[in-house]
Amino acid sequence: MRFAATAALALTTMLATPASARSDPQDRTAAAKPTGEVPSPESKPDLIVVISVDQFSADLFAEYRTYFSGGFARLLKGAVFPSGFQSHAATETCPGHSTILTGDHPSRTGIIANNWIDLDTPRKDKTVYCAEDESVPGSNSDDYTVSDKHLKVPTLGERMKAADPRTRVVSVAGKDRAAVMMGGHDIDELWWWDGKRYRSYADREEPDAVTRTNKAVAAEIARAQPALELPPVCRAHSRAIPIGAGKTVGTGRFARAAGDYHAFRASPEFDGATLALAAALIQDMKLGRGPATDIIDIGASATDYVGHTYGTEGSEMCLQLLSLDRDLGDFFGVLDATGVDYVVALTADHGGNDLPERERMHAIPDAKRVDPSISAKLIGARIAQELGLADNPLHGSGVGDIWIDHDLDSATREKVLAAAVQRYRADPQVAAVFTRKDLEQVAIAHTPPVTWSLAERARASFDPNRSGDLIVMLKPRITPIPDPTGGYVATHGSIWDYDRRVPILFWRKGMAGFEQPLGVETVDIMPSLAALVDLPLARGDVDGRCLDLDASAGGTCD
Repeated sequence: MRFAATAALALTTMLATPASARSDPQDRTAAAKPTGEVPSPESKPDLIVVISVDQFSADLFAEYRTYFSGGFARLLKGAVFPSGFQSHAATETCPGHSTILTGDHPSRTGIIANNWIDLDTPRKDKTVYCAEDESVPGSNSDDYTVSDKHLKVPTLGERMKAADPRTRVVSVAGKDRAAVMMGGHDIDELWWWDGKRYRSYADREEPDAVTRTNKAVAAEIARAQPALELPPVCRAHSRAIPIGAGKTVGTGRFARAAGDYHAFRASPEFDGATLALAAALIQDMKLGRGPATDIIDIGASATDYVGHTYGTEGSEMCLQLLSLDRDLGDFFGVLDATGVDYVVALTADHGGNDLPERERMHAIPDAKRVDPSISAKLIGARIAQELGLADNPLHGSGVGDIWIDHDLDSATREKVLAAAVQRYRADPQVAAVFTRKDLEQVAIAHTPPVTWSLAERARASFDPNRSGDLIVMLKPRITPIPDPTGGYVATHGSIWDYDRRVPILFWRKGMAGFEQPLGVETVDIMPSLAALVDLPLARGDVDGRCLDLDASAGGTCD
């Protein structure tokens, strides 16, 4: 089976490279290797390709790996780490992407969540988005200017460019935060989907590859998408799950009305477009054909939108992953045709949890939705009443980081903290509550991530300049979406392994394949790739460690 829309989009953008781009620019004279030549283990790769599949949990990887026949199947012939860990507690998109190519936990990257509260920011909106510049006049956390200013550490691409300025760094993603956190501060091209088109920072000129892709995507969305055919494996997942108010999920096949940009984003078409743009930039820029190793980071975001919108166990996720497998195969085929020696690393920014209504059908009786009474708004209001405060002293959602009003005197703040900790710890849906003082006394763990305590997981997400005064962790399978009828039905973000565990896969032509079942971390990806290009890292430079990918892949771990 072939998804016509995705294939047509890939053909339009990947292969319709203008003649002017097919001739090597003057400063890109190195000839590509013959496509059948196996690279020498001692040679550096010409191109590093890092792919993050948003919300691609280790559970989903295990569930579908035997059905893959395209790009994932190729990666399964390389180095396979089925138990990779986003080892920290804040298993969200921005923190997860910040670990992949920095080699650091969020406690060092500074990206503690998708959003946090900064009570000292001069603007009225005290919520700060992880990839914004909140100092821009008139901005807020919903209407923001994309920026890399909050990422505190360099990425692999930045380090490579600092070592050899001829290195080119490209980042493409379905989300701005994915593109920024993997690309970093010093990039040649950085593009993300803004809901209508792929765009970049305001001062950047749009290259022809982006123009072609945007034109092809607009034409594709302007046409209606018929329901996709269900292969046998997906038929087994197709079952309607009622979630209230006459709404069901689980049997979707991605039929889309003409002009529906929202439905496009939560469908297999979306990743096909992002991969097509990445391939077009590789072709036009002749990545991997210069005098230094180039790097491109790709954030495939559709799996996350599908998981949020429909859950992880219906026909929708099945169709999404099989389609992504085919699109990755097409993408690798385009790279093969260039003759460039490339290495691929693929992982995810976090895992995900299915909707509780379906989990209860699968004999998980503790799966529930969070009680709205746990919100910081309601708990803070009760504390304000008890202590005779004029305003709610708590800021935050009620789950994860919670901040106490800075305008209170220290004695009152301590009373508020004690009252909040007492109330949250007494709640039957809460697993743990940590205060700022608790986490400041916890050392960063260097043991296998599967063994980490809840406090160690929370510590890896703790930044003293940004984190809350207390951190609230829900019990397993408690979904922090009280009402699924108005928007998302499922999510991630917990401290539990279904959100922490992700696959980590490496592939390079000629490398000896193997599978390592023991737990590793996403922070290990960066130092492992650094070894392939002989980029030195001093002990303690990053939190991760180099993984031995076998001598046939090139590079060695010291």
